[in-house]
Formats: sequence, structure tokens, C-alpha cells
Amino acid sequence: KMMHSPTLKTILMVERTIEKYSGKYKKNELWRNLSNQVMMQTFLVILDYLESINKIAFDKEGKITYIWNPVLTKKLIKKKEIKL
Repeated sequence: KMMHSPTLKTILMVERTIEKYSGKYKKNELWRNLSNQVMMQTFLVILDYLESINKIAFDKEGKITYIWNPVLTKKLIKKKEIKL
């Protein structure tokens, strides 16, 4: 089977929703609160992607938290000890 790849627009919509409701919802609850309909399979692919690039994490209850911190990232990039 070929898997449908999410568009950038859909990924950003899910990411913004996670940022808005950070720590409030589990997967199914968040999926139901998206502004646009997204297939569950596509939604799960997006969650896997966002977790793999360290933008989200799941707490012990399964709630999704937005952990990306661009201010901290900019500070770290300026340090000589860190190479990207």
C-alpha cells in the first residue's frame, strides 16, 4: 500500500494546534479539535514526524506537549562548543 504524505499546510496546521493546546489533549482529543479534517493515518504520520524532530513530546498520560524552543535554539547555535 502507498501511504498518503501530508502536505506542508496540514503539518503546520497540526503543529499550530498542538502549540495552542500544549499539554491539554491526547491524540484522539487533539485530532477531533483540528480546524480541518485530517485522516487519522495522516495525523499519526505528522505526530511521528514532529516527535522525531523534537518539536513535541508525550507525557506519561499520553498528552501531547509542544517542546520546540526557537529562542533557546538560537542561543545554542551561537555557542562555539556546539556544531550543527
